[in-house]
Amino acid sequence: MSHLLLLTNSNEPSDHVLPALGLLLHSVRVAPAEAGALLASNAGGGSGAPVDAILVDARTDLAAARNFCRLLDTTGLDCPLMVILTEGGVAALTPDWQVNDFILSTAGPAEVEARLRLAVGSAEAGTDDPDEIRRGDLVIDEATYIARLRGRILDLTFKEFELLKFLAQHPGRVFTRAQLLQEVWGYDYFGGTRTIDVHVRRLRAKLGSEYESLIGTVRNVGYRFVPDPVAKAPSAVPEGVDAPPAARSAEPSAT
Repeated sequence: MSHLLLLTNSNEPSDHVLPALGLLLHSVRVAPAEAGALLASNAGGGSGAPVDAILVDARTDLAAARNFCRLLDTTGLDCPLMVILTEGGVAALTPDWQVNDFILSTAGPAEVEARLRLAVGSAEAGTDDPDEIRRGDLVIDEATYIARLRGRILDLTFKEFELLKFLAQHPGRVFTRAQLLQEVWGYDYFGGTRTIDVHVRRLRAKLGSEYESLIGTVRNVGYRFVPDPVAKAPSAVPEGVDAPPAARSAEPSAT
């Protein structure tokens, strides 16, 4: 089941805008066709439920729908953008709409399901961008210096971003604090290695309790990126294995 966001200015329910949706098992949230609705959603970096695809109702006002789709494209969406058109509106569709696909409002459930499956699958498999690092629900864009977690933009400082990016580039590999200081802060940094602990603590807080274990602690060694973190019981941690957040001692403030 996919989570769909239907953006429309119609007062009709989703199964009137695209009747086939009423026969499919997808979760559909309807919102006004305006930028504010996107910002409030997970697809726009908000805290809402994850969005697998965005559907824009373009059945009536084609010019407004085109402009809206172009606006949405500038927000850096990480999910497919699709438009719902009538047969008469298909002739107006051009590449400058910046959409991934279109669906006829009269399309049957089998066709709608196939188009959604292909669009969502292509987006999930789209790892060819050399500027992107994808590690499960985490996407790091080196070109824009934006990190997203399940579509939500993480509010990171420059060094927090650089530290997360470096660790994610080497999943599973353990780095000492001195190595991280050299790689991320550079040779000309004269601060102590404990600043690494401070930045890791802040990164974990911003990743949240569900994802903080993406950055694992290796006792008496350093840190590593854990591609598939597993929840750990808050028991004693043996030497040389990842320690859960609760087992860490208090750390000093950044210098």
